[in-house]
Amino acid sequence: MNNGFIFDLDGVIVDTAHYHFIAWKHLANKIGIDIDEEFNETLKGISREGSLERILQHGGKLNEFDHNEKVKLAKEKNDYYVNTLNQLTEKDILPGVLLFIKRAKELGIPCAIASASKNAKLILEKLKIIDYFQHIVDPDTLKRGKPDPEIFLKAAKSIGVEPHNAVGFEDAPAGIVALNKAKIFSVGIAVKQESLIGANVVVPSLNNISPEMLLQQKK
Repeated sequence: MNNGFIFDLDGVIVDTAHYHFIAWKHLANKIGIDIDEEFNETLKGISREGSLERILQHGGKLNEFDHNEKVKLAKEKNDYYVNTLNQLTEKDILPGVLLFIKRAKELGIPCAIASASKNAKLILEKLKIIDYFQHIVDPDTLKRGKPDPEIFLKAAKSIGVEPHNAVGFEDAPAGIVALNKAKIFSVGIAVKQESLIGANVVVPSLNNISPEMLLQQKK
């Protein structure tokens, strides 16, 4: 039986939510829309294009921009965001993650990234942990985003693991729904357990959690 671990990126491996917020707020202000960090929470796990749609809808400007203009706006946000990522270092890796993926590598258990972020490769390189992951699902190859299970099913296939033998890590409700639909054992990363109802396990972080512990719990 081959096991595998599948990770969302933002909020699981690294907290880039604040960087996203800074970039989205910069763009939103430019087009006359005000957003706060609470609204930014609703963008977790949503694609760049989907996030832009939500912001435009929030500001009552959904029909003020055509497709090409929206593409330009999304690119402008991403350029600003990528520029802020230059500040990322290994110190930004969330608690317990590095020890967990190092142990997974020692055990020969493959790991994959299943994130809506198109900057996943860049972020993992900045954090100097890209070599711990055998595959990064390209969100551009997906027909449907989370909560559809497609991204997790692709991730499992990419590392040669049957979904029921995989463990997935998520910090967003849409991601937990997607994992459950994929029949993948779901681990929610959240301070409040009730915020990720439906996850098989909810932990505040990967601190003091080992691959062996989770695989035992999955049985």
